[in-house]
Amino acid sequence: MTESPVPAGAERSAPARPAQGRYRRRSRRLRVLFPYLLVAPAVIYLLLITLYPGIFALVQSFHAVKFGPWTYVGLANYERLLADPQFWGALWNTFVIGAISLALQCVIALALAYHAYRDPWVRGWRIIFLVPMLFMPSAVAFLFKLAFLDARVVSDILIRLGLIEQNLSIQSSVWMSRAVLILADVWQWTPFLFIIFVAALQGQDEEIEEAARLDGASWFQVFWNVSLPLMRPVIAVALTLRAIDITTMFANVFIITKGGPAFGTETISYFVYRTGFKFFNFGYASAASVVMLVLTIVIAQTVVKRAFRSARS
Repeated sequence: MTESPVPAGAERSAPARPAQGRYRRRSRRLRVLFPYLLVAPAVIYLLLITLYPGIFALVQSFHAVKFGPWTYVGLANYERLLADPQFWGALWNTFVIGAISLALQCVIALALAYHAYRDPWVRGWRIIFLVPMLFMPSAVAFLFKLAFLDARVVSDILIRLGLIEQNLSIQSSVWMSRAVLILADVWQWTPFLFIIFVAALQGQDEEIEEAARLDGASWFQVFWNVSLPLMRPVIAVALTLRAIDITTMFANVFIITKGGPAFGTETISYFVYRTGFKFFNFGYASAASVVMLVLTIVIAQTVVKRAFRSARS
C-alpha cells in the first residue's frame, strides 16, 4: 500500500500556527484595551486639571505663602479660620443664598416639568425654557447689574407703575443685594433642574400612573403621590449638583455686589478670591478652600446616600 504524496508546501505552513495564535491573543488584548486607550487622554487631562490643583492647595494650606519662600506653619491657617468671623460670615452667606436659590429652583423646575411633561402644547415649546442656561454667567451678572443697579431699569418700571416712590436702595440693603444674586442664579440655572426632572418623568413606568388614574386619582395626585416619590433619588442628585455649583458662585458676587454691603453677600468663593488675590495670603486662602471642599463632599455624600436609602425602603 503506497503512501499518498505530501502536498508541496505543507511542511512550510505547519510552523505558522503558533504565530497565528500569538496574533489572535494580541488582537484580543488590543480589543480589550482599545476603549481604555481612547479615554486615557481625557482621563489624564482631567486628573491634571483637578487632582493636581487639589493636592497643591492642600499642601499650600499648611504654609504661610505670599511672595517669598513657603514657610511651614502646620495647622495655624486652619486655627485662624475657626476664629475668623469673616470666614463664618461667608459660610453663612453661602448657605442662605444657596438654600433660598435652590428651593426656588426646585419648585419652579418641578412645576415646569410637570406641565411640560403632560401638556402637549408646552411639550413642543419646552426648548425655550433652556435659553437662560445658554448665556455665560458673567453676561447674566452684567444684565442683572444693569437692570437693578447701573441703569435702574427695574426701579424705573416700579415707579411708573406706582408701586414705589423712589429708586430701590439695593446697594445699602443686605437682603436686597442677596435677592438680586438669588434672582440671577434662579433665572439662569432653573433650566438645568428642569431638564433632569423632565427626563426623570419620561423614564418612569407609565403603567403605574395608569393604574393610579384608573383608581380615580387626578393628574396632580398622580404626580404628588406616585411620580414625585419615584423621583426622590433623581431630585437629590440634581439638587446636590446644583448645591455644589452654588458654593462656587463667584461671577455674580464679583460683578453685581463685590461682596457688599458690609460683607453681607460675600460667599466662600469670593472670600477665597479676596484673601488670595487682594491680600496675597495664598496659604490662608488655600486652607479656606480645603475646608469648603471637605464640607461639600461630606454633605453631598450624606444627602445622596439618604435619598437612595429612603427610595429603596
